[in-house]
Amino acid sequence: MSLKENLLKKIQINALAKKVISSFGPPDSGMKIDKEAMRNLLEMSPYEPQKKRDLELYVTSGDGGKKKILVLDNELPIYLTTIEDVALRKSPYIKEMVSIRNMIKILKDSDVKISTKGESVKSVQKECLDLLDLSYSSADIEKIARDGAASLDSGYAAGVNESLILFAELLGYQPPPKAFGIHHHEIHGALLEKEVGEIMYGTIVMHSLIDNTLKLISAPISSFDKKKMEFYRQVAQGNEKADAEGAGVFEYLKNAMLNR
Repeated sequence: MSLKENLLKKIQINALAKKVISSFGPPDSGMKIDKEAMRNLLEMSPYEPQKKRDLELYVTSGDGGKKKILVLDNELPIYLTTIEDVALRKSPYIKEMVSIRNMIKILKDSDVKISTKGESVKSVQKECLDLLDLSYSSADIEKIARDGAASLDSGYAAGVNESLILFAELLGYQPPPKAFGIHHHEIHGALLEKEVGEIMYGTIVMHSLIDNTLKLISAPISSFDKKKMEFYRQVAQGNEKADAEGAGVFEYLKNAMLNR
């Protein structure tokens, strides 16, 4: 796959993992996990689906010839054992409960359970990401910039936004903190939270969803600096000049990557 395809998949993987983790809710809340999002995440992982008794299992290779087995339920446990052992512990037949040895296994699974809930999601997330080739050449970066500039020139806002999302992923840019939010704009920037609530945000890229204009402010802005914050808003409204505008924003982002 191309760098673009791998980056989009990485973004999708991270979004799905975040969605599943947020669905757990507080302890004892009774909230059920988002199984559909977890299934979508597992589809991009090395885990293979398998049914055993009434269990929805996902299986991959583990250490020592054993299998790593995830049970898709509200606990999301991952076991390092055999499928038969998981079936016994999670969905035993009545005849299996007669054995003291089996009852011990059913009541205590810490000997084979390696993670649950958020830890399991993060483990699967990492295994998904490990399958991606995120290496890149200058030609890859130039193509993303070129595609973004062409989308801007043709008025294709979705294409502009896609290229910006790819650069944000590459450069580690984040969505805007509340203080930097501007209506009808997609915004990406470098984020640094300092002590006592101060936020430094920038470089900042602003894409207007109303008129498909693109602007960039290169220097970080402090949320405590009222003058700079007002300047930021005026740039968004077109009343102050940005450090880069239009296709020049993609040129700036391309150079920021190539000069790393």
